[in-house]
Amino acid sequence: MKVNQDTHSAFVPNLLLGMAGGIQYLKLKCASRDPRKSQEKTLRAILEYGKDTVFGREHKFSYILEAADDVELYKRYQECIKPSEYEDYRPYVNRMKDGEADVLFQGRPMLYATTSGATGEPKWIPISAAYLDKVYGKMNKVWLFNFIKNRPKVYRGYIVSVVGKQIEGYTPDGTIYGSVSGFTQARCPGFVRALYASPSAIFNIDDYTARNYAIMRMGIERNVTLVVAANPSTMVEMQHNVDVWWDEYVKDIENGTLSDKVSIPDDIRKACAPYFKPNPERAAELRELKEKYGQVLPKHFWPNLQLLTTWKCGNTQIYLDKLKGCYPDAMLHQEFAYFSSECRAGLVLDDTIETALFPHMHYYEFKKAEEFDDPAAPFYQLHELKEGEKYCPFVTTFSGLYRYNMNDILQAASPFVNTPRVHMVQKVNGIVTITGEKLYEGQFINAVNDASKSTGLALNYFTGYANLKESRYDWYFEFTDRSVSQEQAQAFAEVVDANIKKSNIEYQAKRDSFRLKDPAVFRLQEQAFDKFKQYIINATKQDASRFKPNVLAQNEERHEVIGKFVL
Repeated sequence: MKVNQDTHSAFVPNLLLGMAGGIQYLKLKCASRDPRKSQEKTLRAILEYGKDTVFGREHKFSYILEAADDVELYKRYQECIKPSEYEDYRPYVNRMKDGEADVLFQGRPMLYATTSGATGEPKWIPISAAYLDKVYGKMNKVWLFNFIKNRPKVYRGYIVSVVGKQIEGYTPDGTIYGSVSGFTQARCPGFVRALYASPSAIFNIDDYTARNYAIMRMGIERNVTLVVAANPSTMVEMQHNVDVWWDEYVKDIENGTLSDKVSIPDDIRKACAPYFKPNPERAAELRELKEKYGQVLPKHFWPNLQLLTTWKCGNTQIYLDKLKGCYPDAMLHQEFAYFSSECRAGLVLDDTIETALFPHMHYYEFKKAEEFDDPAAPFYQLHELKEGEKYCPFVTTFSGLYRYNMNDILQAASPFVNTPRVHMVQKVNGIVTITGEKLYEGQFINAVNDASKSTGLALNYFTGYANLKESRYDWYFEFTDRSVSQEQAQAFAEVVDANIKKSNIEYQAKRDSFRLKDPAVFRLQEQAFDKFKQYIINATKQDASRFKPNVLAQNEERHEVIGKFVL
């Protein structure tokens, strides 16, 4: 039987996930019927979990819990705990890293998720046993079960999943830190783990070209029906790896080997060995695909792919555009959901971009986006959100975050049962201002996309930076047509500038008054984004799966780096 047609029975995963995930799905629906009641119950449970901790005693959790109803509960909660940023927690986290128990929550963390911080020093997000069980345990089963609801044949083949390195190191007290997604994938149920096209050890490969090679060399050999990768830019990179290394893949598949042309440690090669055996029949198929199509795409080597899940909201559009036409027409491309290292806030359950929040797992508060900077502006409860309005969320979790500012802008949507759903619009730090114009990243993206449509000039990549010294914006464009001149690029930038004026009256006022100078435009080298990303990763040693650059930013260091790739 041909490998790309190989299937296995989905009976066991469908049955077990249908039971475990189905039960939790019903609990989610039940909690979503009355979000006001669920949120009060959840906040009380979180405060009860943390009342005997250092933080709980300092912030009068026991007093808050004495409130007679939800209105009084929220009033006391807001009185005793102020809205917080990560730096407010760093002293507590440092105590936990040194081994102290019962600081932010009961006991000690199971692990820390590390992510970039505003100060340059990484954030260490503690993950409690309760959070690991409730959210990453129970709700992940809903996630896997939901794939079946949308595509019943999703587990008939193999899974390609791209996650971070599960163990990057250890804190002074011996607790691991790394990727939560990598940690949970390595500990998923055996019947799910058996479906992965490659072992979790490959995510310990430090060289990203080699890591991508290993993922795709094993994935392309198999009949893959599910692909999971949070960032769509990851799939763009995977396809670039395919384009460069195709012939080497085929040779490896034919011989049952893993190329020595890529840098993979011996222990990881050993872990991969059980996945290999000579497969000349599949190699012949792959050679035929190359001869027939030239550029071989996922719709060619994974024709039975049922579902791809990545982020589709926020500033991902430039990468999604590159994926158009690459995948089977019948495949569902599902939004990954509103999800961060600090909080797995919910799930997308259908073919929309809307995240159904977990009212029984987190306590959520919201400020209207336009009132985000106003300390006196009111907070809204989950049940008070209005469809179409934009809000900034503050979360309270079973992992020791209390009224934590997510620095995101969400838009409220139609409800799941009776609980408003949301989708990501952009990061708050995607709002850039030089002279008070408050230019939103989304406005810049839309202006560039509209200019591309009206001028016919396609782009592979673009980004913009605030140049405070010159009181202007610097825009960087990688045009698909390499013959585009500087004069044409300048004309294109003028269209972008005019589009932003239409969408942002403050920007127009600042431009018309010359407080904002004409934007400067720079043409980028070919594959500028890949070069930029690799440079940052090499310099910071961060995990590629967590690399999330803003399309519009005020960041002098990254501004300097992108300048290295100007024509």
